Amino acid sequence: GHGAKVGLADDLDVGLGGTCVNVGCVPKKLFAYGAETMIDVRDSAGFGWDFPTGITPNWSRLIQNKNKEIARLNGIYEKLLTNAGVSLYKSRAELIDAHTLSLEEGKTHVTASKILIAVGGWPAKPDVTGSEYVISSNEAFYLEKPPERAVVIGSGYIAVEFAGIFHGYGSHVDLCIRRERILRGFDTDVADHLQKQMVDQGINIRPKTKVTKVAPSDSKEGWFDVSLTTGETIEADLVMAAIGRVPKFGSLGLGKVGVDLCPKGFIKVDREQKTNIESIYAVGDCTETLHLTPVALAEAHCFADTHFGNMPRTPDLEDVATAVFSHPNIGTVGLSEDEAEKKYGHIKVFKSEFRPLKHTMTESGERSLMKIVVDGKTDRVVGMHMVGAHAGELMQGFAAAIKCKITKKQLDSVIGIHPTSAEEFVTMRSASYEKGGDAK
Repeated sequence: GHGAKVGLADDLDVGLGGTCVNVGCVPKKLFAYGAETMIDVRDSAGFGWDFPTGITPNWSRLIQNKNKEIARLNGIYEKLLTNAGVSLYKSRAELIDAHTLSLEEGKTHVTASKILIAVGGWPAKPDVTGSEYVISSNEAFYLEKPPERAVVIGSGYIAVEFAGIFHGYGSHVDLCIRRERILRGFDTDVADHLQKQMVDQGINIRPKTKVTKVAPSDSKEGWFDVSLTTGETIEADLVMAAIGRVPKFGSLGLGKVGVDLCPKGFIKVDREQKTNIESIYAVGDCTETLHLTPVALAEAHCFADTHFGNMPRTPDLEDVATAVFSHPNIGTVGLSEDEAEKKYGHIKVFKSEFRPLKHTMTESGERSLMKIVVDGKTDRVVGMHMVGAHAGELMQGFAAAIKCKITKKQLDSVIGIHPTSAEEFVTMRSASYEKGGDAK
């Protein structure tokens, strides 16, 4: 540490560590692991294993074990804070002025030379009749039982991941998306490939479909009639919306002290995370940055180093890798094909779609996709994308290479690890096609 005197106010709406630890990345990935278990059981027959039929999950045990792990992490975080000498206020905070916060419902006031806002985001509610019957990802982690039939609203990574989780635990899933494809902003080949895989698995993806109304069923207790823009009404015992997140400001008092917001409602900050108020800064999902946990961590670390460690720096948010824990996984870093063509003009695209070695021994129809996007003028690799098992784990290493501005020639010089899916990235010698600029 840098020896600064620090206070932390957390309302503990979800727990220490915020969304990611309590109702986000960590429990989501634990659920995703669990959802793949029956897939592994099914695939095991090809490798000589026979399991009893009719196996069903013990959902309550999943929730209990998840809660135990999250509680353990919360305990670790509190111990780290205490050992570092941080004053922890388990309370909502409200700005009184540029240097003063009201805590514990006004019973305590604290002052600081600098105030850092890191309140994160909160799930947005859909604007539909009966929205009170619609849950978010927050509540999904505490369900008493898995749904028999789930309607998931949204096309982003949270919606896609939960569609896979519910399906893996035996639910019939309808995924209602406003556009033709899932995962807007991702490379179109990647999104299309995963969408086909999900449909092939049995997830009912409904393109260009919105939910207009959710009402309790007259015929089934605990079920709902879900009205769609297609004119259909379907029955479901769970309706979940994952349509985006909004900053969790609540009664923070930003307007009282005059903190400027962006048009989309996020806190407006400069490259050093400073707001228009000299002493107030903000990081993470309450600002208009990349809404990823490691990005918020990097921004906060830079803030601490700059203001208390005499090491001025700002986060480098170019070529940030990310993953989607769908089934199969997505791992991606750098530019999509469309983004690369727009930025560089002439690009070369290398693609490989194949059946993974594991599934040559199973009845699974799962296929992997790997894609490399190269700047045609400089030979620099500007994007790498994968749909397949462990894509997130695999992509972290290639992200380092892209960060170091690896060229396609250098990538081709790497000797692969055999037999792995990863070696496909270093053995794609011939471009699938070129486009833009002076492409031949």
